Amino acid sequence: MPVSNLVRHTGEVTTPTQSLPSPATLGATHIQHRAPQPTTKPSGRPQRETCDVCGTDFVPRLRYQMREENGHFVRVCSLACQSQKMARTTATCSVCKTDFTPQLAFQVVAHDSGREYLCSLDCRSQWRPSRNGALRRIAVFNHKGGTGKTTTSVNLAAAMAESGARVLLVDADGQGNVGASLGIRGERSLYDVLVHGAKLEDCVVTVRQNLDVLTSNATLAAAELHLAQKTQRARVLKERLASQTEDYDLVVLDCAPALSLMNQNALTFAQGVLVPVACDYLSLVGVRQVLSTIAEVKRTLRHEVELLGVLPTFYDVRNKISKDALETLQKSFKEKCLPPVRVNVRLREAPRSRQTIFELAPDSNGAKDYLKLGELIREALDPKRMQEVA
Repeated sequence: MPVSNLVRHTGEVTTPTQSLPSPATLGATHIQHRAPQPTTKPSGRPQRETCDVCGTDFVPRLRYQMREENGHFVRVCSLACQSQKMARTTATCSVCKTDFTPQLAFQVVAHDSGREYLCSLDCRSQWRPSRNGALRRIAVFNHKGGTGKTTTSVNLAAAMAESGARVLLVDADGQGNVGASLGIRGERSLYDVLVHGAKLEDCVVTVRQNLDVLTSNATLAAAELHLAQKTQRARVLKERLASQTEDYDLVVLDCAPALSLMNQNALTFAQGVLVPVACDYLSLVGVRQVLSTIAEVKRTLRHEVELLGVLPTFYDVRNKISKDALETLQKSFKEKCLPPVRVNVRLREAPRSRQTIFELAPDSNGAKDYLKLGELIREALDPKRMQEVA
């Protein structure tokens, strides 16, 4: 099957009429008003909530009844209570710039940098998440292993740190490959932050100037069991780290190649997702699942996370499969497809030397490619913070 048709593969059958969702299609996924599944207690019964307006206990079954704002949830039992809560708000539509009074839940989008307002469903369908100079937390994520997630996480963090930004690199993978790549083992890890509520400053290891690392190990599997007991099980990482990472210019999360509760926490904490995709057949097949996961985080977990970009890795200009794969990604994602990281043996040697690519081979293609990635990410970060860094 031609590489250009890979994105049509659903995982079960090949359907020529189906194509990979574009970033624009993905961005509009969150406007579908399907009722989320009620949060359940360990007993299996739906979790009851209390209305912020009238004090009535109820089970949230519609999106507007329970939404995230500024790190906490707003709960309303009915449209009448929703209208009361929003009645005194006057806003300007982020798309058409019309002044209006919000009355429905879809008209308000809350994120870490504040709120945005949409006056109609038409404007909501046109709206895309605005970075607003507030992008500071990036999850490096792909369900498939072997796509260069850890290599990308380590070297992106190192590139940003060398540019003067203060960076926190979080290893959210129990294999602990970030620590292994840099030759460190923290006395306390992400497990201690999640389970024991340990302070971040007591757990991080400073490995380079401007670069701190929060390591992980096999105990992270036990942490997932702890997370499963929580009511808001997908938001524990955000609750633990959001306020403690304010002094960092960038937080990079190296995610495991799995659809796990830990990855749900990472995606809910992140503001943007960077997806490394190896230039081969199977990696392209798995892109659809990554997009579906991001859409589900938006819909089910009510968290607006942006597809920051797709990063082609292991690009070999000598191979036709690499060229075809890059062309497919560029057609599907357009400006969201970032410049590729070329195949480079130095990138594979760097972890063995416990060094970043910039320390081992600063003039290599790998170093040049990750420096370019760092420049692009820098453009996406808070301009005020970056101006201060510069």
